Amino acid sequence: MKRTHPVSLVIAAVLGAGAGYLLDQLLTAAGRSTFTPMVSLPVLLLLLGVVIVALAVPIRRATLGTAGGPVNPFRAVRIAILAKASSLLGALFGGLGLGLILFLATRPADPSLGSMGAQIATVVCAAALVAAGLIAEHLCTIRKDDDDEHPGDGPDDGPHLGGSHAER
Repeated sequence: MKRTHPVSLVIAAVLGAGAGYLLDQLLTAAGRSTFTPMVSLPVLLLLLGVVIVALAVPIRRATLGTAGGPVNPFRAVRIAILAKASSLLGALFGGLGLGLILFLATRPADPSLGSMGAQIATVVCAAALVAAGLIAEHLCTIRKDDDDEHPGDGPDDGPHLGGSHAER
């Protein structure tokens, strides 16, 4: 599994920002009030980040040898994929919050403190989720064993067709 690339996080944030701005634009054009995330959204994003890191810590302890048993590679991959998805989700929600803030900042009327506070909290907690996802992904990295055989690593990297290495 490849690690989360920063470009994918930026793309998710840009898509989220565009969606947030467009959502508020469409709501305003329809004569409705702008979208404001509930107060529970930042709390849930932060809680998800804490859970992701808490799930990754036992994997890290097992890879360092401080835990009681061996590393379960399937569990490590599952948690790493969850961490990757969480960082992408955090980037998407962070971008959504930034798009909503950008829309409100470009309006002639001053936005209410309650709606801006919820959107700023969403962006901050989404950034924390991105950080937690990247940290958990790092914690789930399993070291390569020194005794693993890889093709092309040593002198016996292929089948012998007879003779010694010097005759080839």
